[in-house]
Amino acid sequence: MSQPAMTPTQFEHALRAKGAYYHIHHPYHIAMHEGRATREQIQGWVANRFYYQLNIPMKDAAIMANCPDRDVRREWVQRMLDHDGAPGEEGGIEAWLRLAEAVGLDREQVLSGELVLPGVRFAVDAYLNFARRATWQEAASSSLTELFAPHIHQSRLDAWPEHYPWIDHSGYDYFRKRLSEARRDVEHGLSITLEHYTTYAQQQRMLEILQFKLDVLWSMLDAMSMAYELKRPPYHTVTEQAVWHRGLGV
Repeated sequence: MSQPAMTPTQFEHALRAKGAYYHIHHPYHIAMHEGRATREQIQGWVANRFYYQLNIPMKDAAIMANCPDRDVRREWVQRMLDHDGAPGEEGGIEAWLRLAEAVGLDREQVLSGELVLPGVRFAVDAYLNFARRATWQEAASSSLTELFAPHIHQSRLDAWPEHYPWIDHSGYDYFRKRLSEARRDVEHGLSITLEHYTTYAQQQRMLEILQFKLDVLWSMLDAMSMAYELKRPPYHTVTEQAVWHRGLGV
């Protein structure tokens, strides 16, 4: 006998309960929030997270390419514009580059991708590849880690200026911008999810997809923790040089 489906309210509660595994609870992120992160750790996070930011509009383009619903595409395209920027406007990727400069990183070096750790690259690439192969509904619903994002952006705006006075305040524009964008995106993504997943099996599949996305974000911080906290970057027992592959799109 099959399990009965959760009601929309129960399903939304189950989705939101996944916030217990959001990367805001990772020790690396906790250290940044509490002001215990070093300059190197902040810079490492900004440089590696840029690879994630760079791939977001490509993930959204993949969702749109697989989506036959014109109304959904009309609304979803705003996410690409948010990150790439509409003509004559600055988008989130450019705002992140200004954050990189605000923490003392070289813009061109960040753009080159040479600072991206393999573990971060593999995690982000897995997410992009999932979005390309999955149904558009599954890929769209994987973005629901945004349920927990406004809190994380606000926590940075509240804590970082106090703990890290050496960071230029112009670098915080990305977080300010995402406060409203993330809330809007949550409403759209949640409506798609609650409408599409109507059986118990589908709902359990969606919870697994959301966990996969949480795994991606957590694994990124695991890689950074190894490199910048524990001083065990890739190949640390063999060489002190950053010999891992650096090219984008490898």
